[in-house]
Amino acid sequence: MLFKSSFKGLTRFAQKYVKDFETAKEIVQDAFITLWEKRETIDLSKPVKSYLTTIIYNKSLNYLRDNKKFNKDILNFENLYPVSDHDSGDKLVAAEISRKINKAIEELPEKCREIFVLNRFENLKYQQVADKLQISIKTVETQMSKALQHMREKLVDYITVVLIILLEVLKKF
Repeated sequence: MLFKSSFKGLTRFAQKYVKDFETAKEIVQDAFITLWEKRETIDLSKPVKSYLTTIIYNKSLNYLRDNKKFNKDILNFENLYPVSDHDSGDKLVAAEISRKINKAIEELPEKCREIFVLNRFENLKYQQVADKLQISIKTVETQMSKALQHMREKLVDYITVVLIILLEVLKKF
């Protein structure tokens, strides 16, 4: 029932990214398979369609990356982000990911967290962070390495979506 009622709209959603109808259909079919394979781990209190749109979004971006059929300027120009009829589900996903990012950052040791925030959110270069905190650049490099490893471990399931959200957040600054 979900497949029949959603397939056409989800295919259009995927086609906005991959620009090819047949590829979009394959991505949507593959998304339903992925959804079925992960059915035991799905939180049924959230709309299943939001899971599907996230899966399709990620698979579309992976397809573009793997086939190198895009130009970053074109992606920015076309503002390739979820379409409005999927916004509510995407906002829920974005909010969940944002909570996970904040939690992962909060779990960092205090000095490591401070270095990470200065570099990633205040856009200071390693040397500027070292100067500001009066520490060596080697300490900054070591702490950033630890912070990034921690973030990768905590956000491994969300890495593609996290990157897109971070890029969107950074564009606002």
